[in-house]
Amino acid sequence: MDRRDIFPRSLQYLIAIAEYGSYTRAAEALHVSQPTLSQQIKQLEDYLQSPLLDRSGRSVQLTDAGKIFLQHARRAWGELNIGTRAIQDVQDLSRGSLRLGWTPITDYLTCSLLARYHHLYPGITLSTLDMPQDDIEPAISEARIDIGIAFSKPSDSEEASSNTETFTLFEEALYLAVGDAHPRAKRKKHLNAQDFGKESLVQLNTDFALRHHIDRYCHDYGIEPRNVIETNSLTVIIEMVELGSLATVLPSTIINTQRGLHPIEVVPELPHHTVSMIWHKSGYKSPACLAFLELASEWSSAMLQTKSMQ
Repeated sequence: MDRRDIFPRSLQYLIAIAEYGSYTRAAEALHVSQPTLSQQIKQLEDYLQSPLLDRSGRSVQLTDAGKIFLQHARRAWGELNIGTRAIQDVQDLSRGSLRLGWTPITDYLTCSLLARYHHLYPGITLSTLDMPQDDIEPAISEARIDIGIAFSKPSDSEEASSNTETFTLFEEALYLAVGDAHPRAKRKKHLNAQDFGKESLVQLNTDFALRHHIDRYCHDYGIEPRNVIETNSLTVIIEMVELGSLATVLPSTIINTQRGLHPIEVVPELPHHTVSMIWHKSGYKSPACLAFLELASEWSSAMLQTKSMQ
């Protein structure tokens, strides 16, 4: 006999019979018929190959085996109730977890979204992982993360994945960024593409999509960029530019939130880039994941409305 055909209802029935000392009273308390209750207990005894109840007297008594099994049944029933409540907590978002993968740039751009999510659902544990752009989709496919936040790659190198779906959060303009010590910090003039090529740059390494955008721009305009430092840390880039005479290319939002950085527009303009959410098309989506996708859509709409009013 398959154990799944017996548990957990028979545990509830046995506990009720032990409590009320009567099939009739237990059946009334459980709102089931007495034959149904009797049949379920008989199946449990057949499975255990041992009588659990002594039915010979006026009241139903537990056998020695029944007393031992009842102790375990009560613990098991209690754990089942705890599990049921835990599932309900997950469903109503009072607890749960969400794993996000993002790049060192997209984390700066979307931290306000995470702050909003935590404010609404403080019981959800958020885990974030910095990773190169090309690692995000594999991490989603292998269920190592629930949602990725990444740049779109240059259009002609972008390959659509049949396993993932994407949602565009916003589009960002790119500017040359310089610090206070840079000669261009006070001039605030446009910079042509050829002069851009003469700047000493500190950039993300080639694992990252932002670098792909810049390299493509340089290729299109015949520029040989002067990349004097490459790193996988946005913090290092910002500190190097703020403290010295190096420059970099960053989204306008990041430049505007750093007091020591100044944006310089490059003509022809540097490419805009799109920040998107990525998730598995057919994989399981937890309530925490679905809530994040819904909130991100609302957050994106609010950002677009704010930008249109500026």
